[in-house]
Amino acid sequence: MIPLGSFLLEELILMIIIIFILGLDQLTKLFINKNLSLNQSIPIFKGIFHLTLIHNRGAAFGLFRNQVILLISVSFFAILLIYFNLRQGSPDKKNSLYKLSLSFILAGALGNLIDRLCFGYVIDFLDLRIWPVFNVADSAITIGAILLGCSLLRESKVKT
Repeated sequence: MIPLGSFLLEELILMIIIIFILGLDQLTKLFINKNLSLNQSIPIFKGIFHLTLIHNRGAAFGLFRNQVILLISVSFFAILLIYFNLRQGSPDKKNSLYKLSLSFILAGALGNLIDRLCFGYVIDFLDLRIWPVFNVADSAITIGAILLGCSLLRESKVKT
């Protein structure tokens, strides 16, 4: 059994992680939006990594383009599911890696939802030239998904 103090500390750490990722996402988007014009690209490592401001009006890979209400609705639903999953149950029912993964995904989903609510699109700017342009929130969602996969694999090994 995990002591209550440890549980509260874990909750605090996860909240700090969510706020840090969300803040970093919004600050980088604000900086890029103020310093680049739409579709402007600045090479950091020419041909490899550029900062390119785009307005993504769809979901991943441009899916569901211009479906703002649908994307906002799906985002709200996903955020609520993740939040309640994080809050559910006693402290020993979910492992820390699982909670960390959901925290990354939650922070990323919130970051992109804020953009959709404020602008009707998501601000993307990290351009690897071989992949669609993305942002800090997208990176957090991807890292969270990888951690979630690791958590679920680890859990399935423990059960067998």
